[in-house]
Amino acid sequence: MNNKPDPTSPLFAPSETPGLPSDAPLAPRDQVLSDAIAQTLQAPADQRAALFGRLVKEAEAFIHAITPESPWTCTLYIGTDQSHIFRGGVGHSLVIDPQGRLWRARSYEDFETTYTITETTCTIETLTPLYDQMREYLPRVSKKF
Repeated sequence: MNNKPDPTSPLFAPSETPGLPSDAPLAPRDQVLSDAIAQTLQAPADQRAALFGRLVKEAEAFIHAITPESPWTCTLYIGTDQSHIFRGGVGHSLVIDPQGRLWRARSYEDFETTYTITETTCTIETLTPLYDQMREYLPRVSKKF
């Protein structure tokens, strides 16, 4: 029986790293984000975006307190479909769609993006999620033996 997590599975979450046992300790920043995702998945769908937004702010403060030389930040965008897009870390985003489902996205490949470009800046103008390219986060199921 193979007990390694399948990274293509929708149940694969950041706290489960391929090749590591599920009880392998996580770095504090990974643990706090994994916990935020798990908490958010337990909330009613219509409350998830607000809850995750609050938990992300708490995570930013926690991570800054333990590693001020390497803070983590997250920026919220509202998608063209009214989704909540949390972009942080290196190349990853978490999307909460209008129905309250959570999606793991790559920050560049999984969105149609338009930019506002001036002589001195380039900022995101719109983000359109491409859900068929993302993985949905689902609550972890307990294994009973």
